[in-house]
Amino acid sequence: MIESDRELSAMVQELWDNDINRLKPGKDYRISLQGKAGDSMNINDNNDGAGYPLFTFVDENIFKKETFLAFISLLDNYESDTGEPEIVTPEEVAENHKFLDSIVQTPTMKIAHKYLVKKHLSPEDETEFKKQLYRIWFELYARRGSSRPDSSGFEHVFVGETRGGRTVIGFHNWIQLYLQEKLGHIDYKGYSVNANSPQPDENKHILALQFSWKNGIKPKGSIFIGVSPEFEFALYTLCFLTSPNERVKVQFSFYDVEIVCHHYNQKHIGTTYPVLLRYLNPR
Repeated sequence: MIESDRELSAMVQELWDNDINRLKPGKDYRISLQGKAGDSMNINDNNDGAGYPLFTFVDENIFKKETFLAFISLLDNYESDTGEPEIVTPEEVAENHKFLDSIVQTPTMKIAHKYLVKKHLSPEDETEFKKQLYRIWFELYARRGSSRPDSSGFEHVFVGETRGGRTVIGFHNWIQLYLQEKLGHIDYKGYSVNANSPQPDENKHILALQFSWKNGIKPKGSIFIGVSPEFEFALYTLCFLTSPNERVKVQFSFYDVEIVCHHYNQKHIGTTYPVLLRYLNPR
């Protein structure tokens, strides 16, 4: 590991250790991996490795916590199809700010903010820091092929988008996945592995999977499961601001992980998600 990765790994470990709202697998939630998904990009192909939903149980009391509540309120604010311009209402702007207000008070975001200030990458003033977060995550921009602002980092990563009605892009969040699956909008197709990736584990917090949503297919997606919104927000913000590279390797807890983080015009998050490389002996 190069030095910067070691430093970032220590930071991510600190975020992990302080993620007080993280759910415990087998206790607060349970998933059913079932079979391996096929390789097809076609939603109609018979490549379904799972006859049942991914989530078999989630203790929804966790959704009453402030950051979860504020996060969930944002999930219905977006047009999923790229090319459809986003209309942001004053109420939605207020919900964005309420979410940021709630997460900057959490241990994980405080740790990330302190580190970013030390590195001269974020303003020390909390109000200015929230403005920076708003620009990175919520400011609209035009995705490839669109002439009008139709996307944001938050929408892409946490809510999900569709391209041409056939392909699901983004959508790297377990809460959105669970809620959409509960509504019957998600069909879990099975877990994804290749020759180099470890077999998935129902009691670990990272999963590569395939699913369909809104008549489109996500051939392979990768997500954290059971972590809090503030952990993901802190981690991805940290990677975006500290690394000019679009892939950074970190080690923490049980995981050796590559965090993919594409910059859009250097101002916004294009996409970001975890790729599990291997399991580690726990720290």
